[in-house]
Amino acid sequence: MNLSLHPESGEPSEQEIVLRLKAPGEPVPDENGIVWPIHRGSYTLTVDARSLAGAASVDFSRLDPGAGCSVDGLVATCTGYQIYAGREYNRLGAITLDVTDASAAGDFGTVEITAQGEGLDFTGHRVDVLVGGPELRMKQLVEPADLRAGDTFQAPLGFHNAGGHGVVLRISGSRGLSFPSTFSNCSYDPSDPADLHGSSTAVCVFDSDFAGGAVYGLSAPFPVATAGFALDDVLHYTFTAMPVEQARELLAEGHHQAGDGAALELVRLPDADPAGYTRYAELDLPTTNTFDLDLTGERLRARKGATVPVDIGFRNHGPAWLALLRSGGEPVTFAVDLPPGTTATSVPEGCRPGWEGSEADYHCFIGTPIREDASRAYTFGLRVDQVIKGATGRAYFPYTLPQEGNPANDSGEIVLNPARTA
Repeated sequence: MNLSLHPESGEPSEQEIVLRLKAPGEPVPDENGIVWPIHRGSYTLTVDARSLAGAASVDFSRLDPGAGCSVDGLVATCTGYQIYAGREYNRLGAITLDVTDASAAGDFGTVEITAQGEGLDFTGHRVDVLVGGPELRMKQLVEPADLRAGDTFQAPLGFHNAGGHGVVLRISGSRGLSFPSTFSNCSYDPSDPADLHGSSTAVCVFDSDFAGGAVYGLSAPFPVATAGFALDDVLHYTFTAMPVEQARELLAEGHHQAGDGAALELVRLPDADPAGYTRYAELDLPTTNTFDLDLTGERLRARKGATVPVDIGFRNHGPAWLALLRSGGEPVTFAVDLPPGTTATSVPEGCRPGWEGSEADYHCFIGTPIREDASRAYTFGLRVDQVIKGATGRAYFPYTLPQEGNPANDSGEIVLNPARTA
């Protein structure tokens, strides 16, 4: 993060860090529309900005009043008890950083965010802060028209520079993206493919002078491999001006492993148009893959008064996963119409009765991301109040998602006492 001593006209000098916990899974309401926590137990979160003393001001006033935070100088300590799946319900507010009259170009510090709690395993977060560094703009990326899942995107990364010495490249990609090359001035932290919320990251350090007003690009494209299941995965990168001493420390931190290949360099691009550069550079890729969500019902016989289990099967036949990363893990919904003459005596987790104005008897929520090979059975207990030959209900998606590759199997019938065939 860079705090500008001379912000552009109309732009504030302050920067905000939004705080929230991100837990596994996504929140799914119960049959009454209530979202319950996945963990109950005390935990403590600490925001330590002491290394910014004298370099920048830190305002803790935007922390959520309900987050149980206390502030002592440049350290905030927040206590909580409940943690929900995902991150939407785990908001802690924000802190604001700004320059002061004492701030000087080159001042550097960090905001360290850590947490602990019984039965919990937290991953900390660090925000590096540079005062008065060059204002860098990233090259905008465009997905190649012929890119398909399984291909490698040769990312032409670069920046428009305002002058300075020492630059760090940080690049990250969600689960379907990885970085196969190992440049010697970069370090790598690959994601666990089983972690639906994980990401691969790389950090590269360039110890050189960069002329003000010039445009620079990598000496070679940065390879980004896409998995066969990749779809709308998020690639993000940023170049940040940073003192070389602090930048080199990044290479030895955390779980990153140093590369052992040739060094990646930056070269000046005299013919590049600065208009093609932006403060934030992200790209979703590949956008051409498809998934195949499948719903299946069941055919069975039952007498009047009997209660029978009815399975609705859900499966993703792939080849793509369904992440919905941009919507923050919004669940996918399917509807259930019960066969006439029946009443639901038990409802599976993740399903709830249709609300007023709803045309379906029940709605079921499938949390995203959805793996490329995900499957699950939703079992309803149905009581037969009246025997109706061939009574038919169904499970169905009320809409077709844009990248659904096979809409033909987006519904399944539930048939009670079907007519006998010869």
